[in-house]
Amino acid sequence: MTTEVTVPTLGESVTEATVGEWLKQPGDAVAADEPIASLETDKVAVEVPSPVAGVIGEFTVELGETVEVGAVIAKIEEGATVAATGEEPARAKQMREEGNEKREDDGGSASSGDGSVSMSPAVRRVVLEHGLDPTTIKGTGKDGRLTKEDVLAAAKNKGAGPADASKPAPAAASVPAAAKGERREERVKMTRMRQTIAKRLKAAQDNAALLTTFNDCDMTAVIEARNAYKDVFAKKHGIKLGFMSFFAKAASLALKDVPAVNAYIDGDEIVYHDYVDMSVAVSAPNGLVVPVVRSVDAMSFAEIELAIADYGKRAKEGTLTMEDMQGGTFTISNGGVFGSLMSTPIINPPQSAVLGLHRIEERPVAVNGEVVIRPMMYLALSYDHRIIDGREAVTALKIMKEAIEDPMRMLIDL
Repeated sequence: MTTEVTVPTLGESVTEATVGEWLKQPGDAVAADEPIASLETDKVAVEVPSPVAGVIGEFTVELGETVEVGAVIAKIEEGATVAATGEEPARAKQMREEGNEKREDDGGSASSGDGSVSMSPAVRRVVLEHGLDPTTIKGTGKDGRLTKEDVLAAAKNKGAGPADASKPAPAAASVPAAAKGERREERVKMTRMRQTIAKRLKAAQDNAALLTTFNDCDMTAVIEARNAYKDVFAKKHGIKLGFMSFFAKAASLALKDVPAVNAYIDGDEIVYHDYVDMSVAVSAPNGLVVPVVRSVDAMSFAEIELAIADYGKRAKEGTLTMEDMQGGTFTISNGGVFGSLMSTPIINPPQSAVLGLHRIEERPVAVNGEVVIRPMMYLALSYDHRIIDGREAVTALKIMKEAIEDPMRMLIDL
């Protein structure tokens, strides 16, 4: 009996997606509810589970093809599972052999019992670029799948030790190097998520009156507090005490005192919030995503750190949901983790402001008439000038600065 696999409901107002990765191949056995494909939507990757146990028969759409909700993407031969003895039904064996031949033609590999590795097109490209053997790389993605970060980390460590002469070099390594002076180009279709990011950022520039105000803050007090309590904090809460929780609490204070920074424009009305749902930009294999930590103003430092860590882990695994991304009244983006000294972040519509954090750098500053060396960070607050006046933006950023330089303010709500 053949069962069709259809595109599931993708979320509110989302009607289509792009086939980003096949997690199984024709001839592979699947269990009921086991993911067989990953679809890229405007915001997140959505896995499509198998409705029944059986063997993958055929795919009815191509990798990279746009599909609508309810469309048939694959067919499963129900009940044609691989026996516990390891023997396969004749039809399943035939489909597996056909799938293997197709994978060889495509130059890719898939996760199966033959020791091959499941890779998305982006990951496969990085593997080939660095001449790595994917079977020697430990995957940290869902179900052990390789991520781009896994491959880049392996490439960075490549050559750290003597080569193992007993292992054959990967095929990609034998590709002759480009001749000196030769120039190459590669044309790669943008993922649906990257297309959406591009459209939203351009729309923000076109529709909002963007302006950025800067300040710098002395990180001495926060660093001292973190160093004094990080061990007992981690022991009690099971999570490291980072800087993001301090900035989330500091921003919450500022947004309560300056409500316009936590509001947005809806037609000819301004919508104010008496809560803070904070979007936190985190890096995912397919681009930057901004899951929402809800009611962050009512959360403890530990709850904030746990929520952000969970989002970071799920972003890397590709398991964030549409609900995780929806809403948000204010955004924090930490470019400092990548070494940025200063930037002008773009707001995340329909929000009206975003706080940009940057790297901590020791610099000489004047304190009480003396020049001292302090760990300093530049803060950038980009905002929509249609709703937020310069005075309000500067005041909000100043409140954040003061809270970071004197963390006691966050405990006594000043």
